Amino acid sequence: MKRRTLLAAVPLAAPALLLGKKSAAAAETLNIGYQKLSLSLVLARINGSLEARLKPLGYSVNWSEFTSGPPLLEALNAGAVDLGYTGEPPPIFAQAAGTPISYVAGTDPSPHSIAIMKPADSKLASVKDLAGKSVAVGKGTSAHYLLVSALAAAGVPYAAVNKVFLQPADARAAFSSGSVDAWAIWDPFYAGVEATGAKILTDGAGLMPNRAYYLARSAYAAANPAAIKAVIEALNDLEQWEKSHISQTAATVSPPIGLPPPVLETWLKRLTYGVYPISPQMVAGQQKIADAFSQLSLIPHPVKIADAVWRG
Repeated sequence: MKRRTLLAAVPLAAPALLLGKKSAAAAETLNIGYQKLSLSLVLARINGSLEARLKPLGYSVNWSEFTSGPPLLEALNAGAVDLGYTGEPPPIFAQAAGTPISYVAGTDPSPHSIAIMKPADSKLASVKDLAGKSVAVGKGTSAHYLLVSALAAAGVPYAAVNKVFLQPADARAAFSSGSVDAWAIWDPFYAGVEATGAKILTDGAGLMPNRAYYLARSAYAAANPAAIKAVIEALNDLEQWEKSHISQTAATVSPPIGLPPPVLETWLKRLTYGVYPISPQMVAGQQKIADAFSQLSLIPHPVKIADAVWRG
């Protein structure tokens, strides 16, 4: 699809957002960190919808790609990123490390878009069978929490499983070669390995919400509330469009993501859509995850999620 065609299909600007417009002399750059699989941000980068929404406010956009949430939040802590998108656990680890982050928006749960996978010929019958086995997983990622939650629900001690901490590309190689017994992973990697015949040991249903969050540097969010609100509204508009244009979205993001449209469509059909201000339900869900990590000493001390919620 041509850029101008997709751009025309998505709502871009709201007159109310023109309030608080910066002068050209005071124009600022919003540095956005995204993961290669951050669907809406990948699509926004292609169609220019965030640039179109922010330009009247006096902002330009600079994009930086990351392999997963933890390194993205390291960049946010260093000031190289102003706004980023991650799964549930990375901001918890960041908050525990003292990173000045603010939760500015979140999504609805998508528990069916994350899973613990086993090879097609595996004899593993349930999560209980993971005791004494090795599982590839990204440390501090949403899949890490899925593993924590699934083991707890199955009565398997966390220490009884050998966690092999790998980024997705290396984890896929380890899984495909048989170097690990299972792989805890999110979509569309999950959809991709499923398409090769791998089987689902469990997904996130009943084990975790699997929301995504937009995080900002606290100082940036406090100083630039109009820009943050504009981004939230633009992304919500974009997600409503995606929901009713799944095939078109899959075809558009296939080249930069590097997966075929049918695999991406499997992922998109498992997602929920919408970007919203932080709700009490989101805070409670994050606090449950933070408490679980604290009890396992995966973070150095307990954190209070409410302390990191943006009040803009």
